[in-house]
Amino acid sequence: MESIASPAANTDSVTLAALLREGRAMLAEAGVERAEQEAIWILEAALNTSRLALTLERTRLVDPHKLAAVRALLARRAAREPLQYLLGAQEFCGLEFEVDPSVFIPRPETELLIDELARRLRTDEPALLADIGTGSGCIAVAAARMFRHASVYAVDLSEAALAVAGRNVVRHGVQARVTCLRGDLFEPLRARGMTGAFAAILSNPPYIADPEIDGLQPEVRLFEPRLALSGGQDGLDFYRRIVNEAWEWLAPGGVLIMEVGQDQAASVCELASRQGRYGAISTRRDLAGIDRIVCLDLKG
Repeated sequence: MESIASPAANTDSVTLAALLREGRAMLAEAGVERAEQEAIWILEAALNTSRLALTLERTRLVDPHKLAAVRALLARRAAREPLQYLLGAQEFCGLEFEVDPSVFIPRPETELLIDELARRLRTDEPALLADIGTGSGCIAVAAARMFRHASVYAVDLSEAALAVAGRNVVRHGVQARVTCLRGDLFEPLRARGMTGAFAAILSNPPYIADPEIDGLQPEVRLFEPRLALSGGQDGLDFYRRIVNEAWEWLAPGGVLIMEVGQDQAASVCELASRQGRYGAISTRRDLAGIDRIVCLDLKG
């Protein structure tokens, strides 16, 4: 994609108000929906200032070096690079997580995984949990913070993603209880002999059908890791594997809790029903009314 050129070499005197107008116009022209809000966030981060200061000090001149940095960020956002990657952070369950282009950006609907887990397990009891496809580590860390006596195993195939997850684990002080493992789905757990050990397995696997990826918004299609998006021809490849394998790792009374894409819940429930190892099969809707969470209780 051809990006909008950054006028970083222009060192003329520019006020905060003028820079904000410039940024808003650049982002609006590029099709960014919340152009003004995002321009404000970029200025706040790059200038280490606040929205109030941007208003009260609107006639203050911007330092030329900082001006170049702001314009560079605005140009990247105009090229539709996600704001979260520019700022290096995204909130999840009230916690701030480091993100970069090696990890999928946490979404609000994924918080339902943690909420559903809290419905099923007491937060004051020891538990062994697994997060399959951890990415940034947001699910594993949020679970460890909520369940203070839980140990969590966070698994991902991407070494770069695990590096980000590891930093987030340390950032939130749960390194004594969250273990990051590299490997394909449950294989790192097999190597540790952990069959039948987990009270709950959580997962937000890749679920975009491959033919649909090219139609996604540019921020997702061009910048988020394809490894975290591609769910195969029908989007269900990882669900087939997880549903067929997870029962082996669940303790008696254990539960598999997964996020699913729009219109996928029925198919995933059918996979579970055919598999035969699960008893209660239930779904939960997000705020948009979409069946977003599928819960599978181990039979018996």
